[in-house]
Amino acid sequence: MTESTAPRRATVLFLNRSYWPDAEATGQLLTELCEDLAASFDVTVLAGQPNDNPTAAPFCRAGTEIRHGVRIRRVRHTRFPKRFLPGRLVNYLTFLVAALWAAIWAKRPDIVVVETDPPLLCLIGRYLQQVRGARLVVYLQDIHPDIAVAIGKLRDGRLVRALRKLMFRIYRGADRVVVLSRDMRERVVQSGVAPDRVVCVPNWIDTALVRPLKQDNPFRRRHDLNGQFVAMYSGNLGLCQRLEDVVAAAGYLRHRKDILFLLVGEGALKQQLEEQVARMGLPNVRFLPKAHLAESLSAADVHLVPLDPRVASCLMPSKLYGVLASGTPLVAVVADECELAELTRRYGVGLVAPPGEPEALADVLARLADQTWDLPEMGARARRLAETEYDRRHVTSRFEALLEEILGTGPTVASAAATVQRPHEPQARERG
Repeated sequence: MTESTAPRRATVLFLNRSYWPDAEATGQLLTELCEDLAASFDVTVLAGQPNDNPTAAPFCRAGTEIRHGVRIRRVRHTRFPKRFLPGRLVNYLTFLVAALWAAIWAKRPDIVVVETDPPLLCLIGRYLQQVRGARLVVYLQDIHPDIAVAIGKLRDGRLVRALRKLMFRIYRGADRVVVLSRDMRERVVQSGVAPDRVVCVPNWIDTALVRPLKQDNPFRRRHDLNGQFVAMYSGNLGLCQRLEDVVAAAGYLRHRKDILFLLVGEGALKQQLEEQVARMGLPNVRFLPKAHLAESLSAADVHLVPLDPRVASCLMPSKLYGVLASGTPLVAVVADECELAELTRRYGVGLVAPPGEPEALADVLARLADQTWDLPEMGARARRLAETEYDRRHVTSRFEALLEEILGTGPTVASAAATVQRPHEPQARERG
């Protein structure tokens, strides 16, 4: 078929500040999604300036470039430090204004997909839906302003309630709302969005890139970790994880010379956590910067996946999928009723510890270090789960099917309340 007679591909416009080469998790995930979708759609991303470009990759700071089949339209905006809240708000507003201007003059897309960086991008999506006639998908990596209120970053006052009312009115009018977990779906539905418009599509990991590297692990060798039981937290050292409880748990295990707590990454709470460790005089806690993912994740004997129960229905930790792909057991420090706890138990990939109880977490880790549980078996189940349920191509193809359904060119995608529902998976068994 010649180019002149080839059918027109549907156009999809994604809106999110973070995109390649930004190292932030939402930007990395969006980059992978768009590049996979580019095989079937004409994909454009309207993005801003990266917060973190660790590889110093060259990119077009303003204007348009094409990378791996995706058209990237990047706009300029202020870049005050994230820890400076007024400056962060200015960053949001200047990006919103620049993105709106670019959207007004862009060609009308068939579908616009708005993410949550910044949260009010849904306003631009609503404009493109109502004025330009595009289909609207709201893609919630987290739920705002609920999450900010839950952790105390915003006061639940009249302005915040008005913003929430406006945002959820847009969600109710969207063609689809995509969430990451059953808990998020329940919150959105309880807020008035029709259940048949809410679809769970989890985040993912490229299992070809992140694989178990347990034997002669370079990360363990480089940081002299051999011979120690490593309980690792890898990811953003932020406000949603209650990492101060992890440090407190280390205090209960200070007498165990064989157990090391390793916090890998950066974030708003890193200095506070370092001060807590120094104040408690803990020799069993170390901080390390981010490293090659397959090596660092595989270096752990067990991974800590904590989540503040106040935000469990507002997000799903994306670090989970890398942990599973590395073939490493996890300890989910979460409330019993949340999906992460259920998944951990159902698939036998780790244990659950109650949040806000550092002594209980310390007890769980001591039992794991004493090998009362079969860690290799748990790790093998984790790897299988990553390959069968959370591999990149498997999950992004679900997103592709969703877009085809909205356009009327594909089968209906079930709006399942949970992302995985296999009730007869094996459970972890204690030795002895």
